Amino acid sequence: MAVGADSAPRPLAALTGATGFLGRHVIRALHKAGFRVRILVRQDPVHPLTAAVPLEVVPGDLSSDAALERLVRGADAVIHAAGLIKAAGRKDFFAINEGGSARLGRAMAKAAPGARLVVVSSLAAREPQLSPYAASKRAGEEAAVRCSGTEDWVVLRPPALYGPGDRETLALFKAADSPVVPVAGGPGARLALLHVEDCAAAVAALARPGGPRGQTYELADGKPGGYGWADLLDTAAAALGHKAVRVRVAAPLLRGMGLAGSGWAWLLRRPVMMTSGKVREILHPDWSVDPSGMPPPGLWKPTRKLLEGFTESVSWYRHQGWL
Repeated sequence: MAVGADSAPRPLAALTGATGFLGRHVIRALHKAGFRVRILVRQDPVHPLTAAVPLEVVPGDLSSDAALERLVRGADAVIHAAGLIKAAGRKDFFAINEGGSARLGRAMAKAAPGARLVVVSSLAAREPQLSPYAASKRAGEEAAVRCSGTEDWVVLRPPALYGPGDRETLALFKAADSPVVPVAGGPGARLALLHVEDCAAAVAALARPGGPRGQTYELADGKPGGYGWADLLDTAAAALGHKAVRVRVAAPLLRGMGLAGSGWAWLLRRPVMMTSGKVREILHPDWSVDPSGMPPPGLWKPTRKLLEGFTESVSWYRHQGWL
């Protein structure tokens, strides 16, 4: 882009995971924050959310050392947001979430040793013993930092994300839209949430040069203590414009569903979301966030309240015919 005599060139941000639910919002947030954006993609990146953002495109994926080096070369910040959220088994999770992170780190060490590294992980990484997914996300954090060799890094652990366009939390709204709403978690469980745009804003804020170094931050909305499962479903029902009868799903039934899902994944070698590991995550009693472990308020603050964000999501789903 042309740069005037009195203006400095935009810093360059290199991004993995650009075509995912979060990644598309990160592109917009980085552009708004003053970055040029370069992305690694396997498919056409054109999307309504990013159509107005000028992008540098590097064809490839996390398995290609050459593509990763092209992605990061000359970058001021490298944002690693790619990863699997469902897989056929533990090996597949680790191949991408750890192996891909290690490759990216090595590419940085070779082609962008002075870049700032932002690893977008998951709150699940806090409890790696729960599932292969959680363990692979923790391993991915460590691999990216270790292999990059940089001291200028930060890890972000978002909780469950939601917002227009998300297919994973669509299931929650479909459940809340039923006359009888199944409640999966225990009565005392707490679950932090975050709107996808607030998460993307956090990524962009922490990507800026001169930010905190060597820190791992957890993210949450304005209620870091989280929501009970019943409250969460009641809010979803309110966003849908109705009330429903709540019925708690017994833990043994959930575990049985998880075992069946794991069996199908192993038999068919296909990714399945509802596995034994995912059920252990659902039944974990504490996915709340300690406010002291969040980014400094001077750098980032969440803006969306839950009912507002849910109502916006429902409107989008209905407009698209998903609900």
